Amino acid sequence: MTASSWNDNPPAKGAEGSGLRAEHCPHNRMPGRCADCTVRPISVCAVLEPDELAELEALSDESGFAEKETILLQGDEATSVYNITEGTVRLYRLLPDGRRQIIGFLLPGDFMGLALSERYAFSADAVEPVKACRFNRVSFSNLVAQKPHFLRRLHEAATHELTLAQDHMVLLGRRTAEEKVAAFLISLRERRRRLGLGTVTLPLPMTRQDIADYLGLTLETVSRTISKLAREKAIVVVPGGVRLLDAAKIEATAAS
Repeated sequence: MTASSWNDNPPAKGAEGSGLRAEHCPHNRMPGRCADCTVRPISVCAVLEPDELAELEALSDESGFAEKETILLQGDEATSVYNITEGTVRLYRLLPDGRRQIIGFLLPGDFMGLALSERYAFSADAVEPVKACRFNRVSFSNLVAQKPHFLRRLHEAATHELTLAQDHMVLLGRRTAEEKVAAFLISLRERRRRLGLGTVTLPLPMTRQDIADYLGLTLETVSRTISKLAREKAIVVVPGGVRLLDAAKIEATAAS
C-alpha cells in the first residue's frame, strides 16, 4: 500500500448588487440552470424563489477543476465563494513546520467560503474532478444582504460547519483508531444519505493518507484498522471504497 492510493489500483475517477435576471446573464447561459441543479434541494440556495435563483445564477460562473488541482490557497485574498455541485474537495491547513492537517472534505451541495473572510483560512484542492458554481465574493455578499431569508440559511449552514468542526475536535481527541475510522465512515454515509445516494457502498476518492491526516493517525494505523474491520466482516474493501457489511457494528464503534 502506498500513501497515494486507497486500494492497490483505485479507479480514476457578476454584477455589483445583483438585481440581474437570467436573461441578462453576463455569461450568456440559458436560464433555468440553477432551478434544474440536482444539489439545489440540499444547498444554501434551496430557500430562494425562482426569480431569486435567476439573480443568483446571473452572478455565478461554472468552474471545473481537474483531479489534484488547487482551487484556493490559504492566506490568499478571498475573492470568490463556491457551491460544490460535483466531486469531492479536500480542505487543509499548512502548519508552521510544513505539515498538513486536513480539516474536512466537501461533497456536492456543500458551500465553500461561508465565513466571507478577507483571506482564505485554508487551502482546497480537488480530490477528483470537481465542478462548482463560483461567485465573486463582493457581489455575492451584496445579494445576501438584500435577502434576509438567504442570510439566515447561510447562518444555519455556518452553524452546521461549526458543529462539524467541534465534532472533528472530539474525533481527534481521546478516541481509538477504530472509533475514529468508524466515525469517519458513518459520517460519510450520513452525508451521502442527505444527498439521496447509496449508503451501503461508500466511494472513497481520497487516499488513505488523506484519511490519516484528517483523523490524526498514521497511514499504517489507518491501513491496519481497515484490515481489522474487514477481518471482522464489518466491511469489505472494494475498488475505490468500502462496502458496509455490518452497519450496526460500525455505528456502535463510532458511538463509543
